[in-house]
Amino acid sequence: MPINVPHIIRMTVVLSLVGLATVACGRKGDLDPPSVNATKGGDTSKPTKQPGTADKPFLLDPLL
Repeated sequence: MPINVPHIIRMTVVLSLVGLATVACGRKGDLDPPSVNATKGGDTSKPTKQPGTADKPFLLDPLL
């Protein structure tokens, strides 16, 4: 089965676009630091809201 150059170029472009789309997923910014109570008490399983930060809904939040 011979593979021609346009087929290789097309597959490279498609795989590159899929890779870029996958890497671009997520929220921009730093990680949220743990709250003071979570670090002192040792319970880090429940995230707490940081003062001054608003939780903006994200398109993929229902999937998580």
